[in-house]
Amino acid sequence: MTGTPPPAPASGVPSGEPGSEFRKDMSPWANFALGFTYLSPVVGTYTLFGIAIGDGGPPMIWAFLVAGCGQFLVALIFGEIVAQYPIAGGVYPWARRLWGKRWAWMTGWVYMWALLVTITSVAYGAGPYIAILFGFRATVHTTVLCTAVLIVIAILINYMGTKALSTAALIGFTGELIGALVVGIYLLATHRHHGLGVIFDTYGVEGGGSYLPAFLAAGIIGLYQYYGFEACGDTAEEVAHPGRVIPRAMRRTIYIGGAAATFTCMSLLLSVTDFNAIISGEQADPVVDVLYDAMGETGARMVMAVVLISFLSCTISLQAAAGRLIYSYARDEMIVGHRLLRRFVHARAVPSWALFVSAAVPLVIAFASLLSEDALTNIVSFAILGIYGSFQMVVLAALRARLKGWRPAGEFTLGRWGLTVNVAALVYGILAIINICWARSPEKSWWENWIVLLCGGVVLGTGLLYMFTTHHYGRGDAPAGDAVPDKAGALSGGTPPGQG
Repeated sequence: MTGTPPPAPASGVPSGEPGSEFRKDMSPWANFALGFTYLSPVVGTYTLFGIAIGDGGPPMIWAFLVAGCGQFLVALIFGEIVAQYPIAGGVYPWARRLWGKRWAWMTGWVYMWALLVTITSVAYGAGPYIAILFGFRATVHTTVLCTAVLIVIAILINYMGTKALSTAALIGFTGELIGALVVGIYLLATHRHHGLGVIFDTYGVEGGGSYLPAFLAAGIIGLYQYYGFEACGDTAEEVAHPGRVIPRAMRRTIYIGGAAATFTCMSLLLSVTDFNAIISGEQADPVVDVLYDAMGETGARMVMAVVLISFLSCTISLQAAAGRLIYSYARDEMIVGHRLLRRFVHARAVPSWALFVSAAVPLVIAFASLLSEDALTNIVSFAILGIYGSFQMVVLAALRARLKGWRPAGEFTLGRWGLTVNVAALVYGILAIINICWARSPEKSWWENWIVLLCGGVVLGTGLLYMFTTHHYGRGDAPAGDAVPDKAGALSGGTPPGQG
């Protein structure tokens, strides 16, 4: 039965203590699998493979290495924070404890919209593969309908509870990893057309100038690939010993997910027959063409079934993260409708209305995409901007707190390397944000060229307007800004969650 819980518990309540409505039903491996399926090597690679080659040629694969190293730094900082503050909702409560209510409110607002748009981008990317699997022609309208169906199926699984979410994550992880390895090995053994030297051959995409601008444009595939590890922290109140388990799961997500994504991309690259056709736009869907050439129609459809599992499990994980963020927001009375959005189905231990929002808004965005000629690239680009922006708001909050005297007190810390890693993570994130916003199509109108930055400005502008007109950020009594020592040198917020 769904009902309004007692007065909202503070977001600083440790997992498993009175006030936390979640149950510790998620195992360490399920927590890692959640991050892995959210990161999803197959989804990221298959969705943007053709676009990345068209922009940067085969050397675009190096974007996986660059983005992986940068995001690993971010994951280390997040690991320190979640070890001290294992609170459901991830970046919002972390920013709240590190900086304060206003900064946390805006961090959560940006992250919420980025997650909702990312759900749409993943489900949208599945459309052409669903069409192949079931044998109908992929059009813009069928892609949007497939997007809607995938979102609905994912939310039904999420409504079944944490155990169902854990099972779905483990199935998705197993299927995706095995599928990526089997397909990759098969392609390399039977359909290899190039040697490893091809990853240094630009095929002239740079024209007569420098290759760097082309590589930075192609870097979208790496930037899109390496987030999802933060989802391990979004479910912090559903994991036993989160201070140890979650930082390890975050790092493992980067290691294994990044290796699987790079291998998947490499096997496809070496199996492409004509890179010039992809770069010129003549070959619009190189992943599908490679699979059909190598495996025939039956084999390609079997692969599509595995790919569909990857897209579905990724959508499920994203919705789980978004639902818990919205619930955490509502639990602290930080948003309109908080009484409704913090409602909890105790029988299955899920935030029912928060999860509903995590499906309803992406559905609206999917149907609105019919108005855009380049919907997928724009949706993905905005999703990356929002995720990276909210990540860097937390990284900046951690750096500020560190400079003011914060010393991570959880079960995972970087020790004397903390400040150096924090600065490096911030520099990487800022450069990534600049790259994703950069206008690269002078032949298009100004608003099309800057649409990602404009959308980001709209989210920030509406967020600021909402925040300072409603003052919801000041209503909750959850701890805020207590990571920084007070004048007496003691933590003003008392013992951190999980450390008592």
